[in-house]
Amino acid sequence: MSPHTFLRTILDPGLVQLAHLGGPKPADDIRQFLLTVALQESGPDLDARYQNSPSTSAGPARSWWQFEESGGVAGVLGHASSGDLARNACKACHVQPSQSAIWRAMEGHDRLATMFARLLVLTDPHAVPTDPDDAWDCYCNRLWRPGKPHPETWPGNWAVATEAVAAVPCP
Repeated sequence: MSPHTFLRTILDPGLVQLAHLGGPKPADDIRQFLLTVALQESGPDLDARYQNSPSTSAGPARSWWQFEESGGVAGVLGHASSGDLARNACKACHVQPSQSAIWRAMEGHDRLATMFARLLVLTDPHAVPTDPDDAWDCYCNRLWRPGKPHPETWPGNWAVATEAVAAVPCP
């Protein structure tokens, strides 16, 4: 799917729903960062809802942001700045607030996945990054910590996200 479509149909609705639950309001800086991460994790066509997609042997990560059950899911649920909102998001999405239930649901529940991606960024004591180098540091070293980072694709993904966010107004 195109980044523009991803913003309109996946990212923005999840950010709006989280704001209605008392979370942070949607803003272009978080839209750009989360879209860049989704492009990095799910590929330039935004087509990987699970690790190793499209394959019959899925890896341990789920959603456009490739959350692992004992990694990002556990981190968001257990963090003081995100735990209550995460449980509210689960309730709103009719998902049990347990690591395994959330992890299983994230593969197909776009709003839940978006809210958890946003909440993961909320756990970082730093401001949402607005520069590609700071954003890479946040993604690679503080929040997602990918096992096989691909620094060569980050600048292009950042540029694609920059253009898409400029073209699609913030809700």
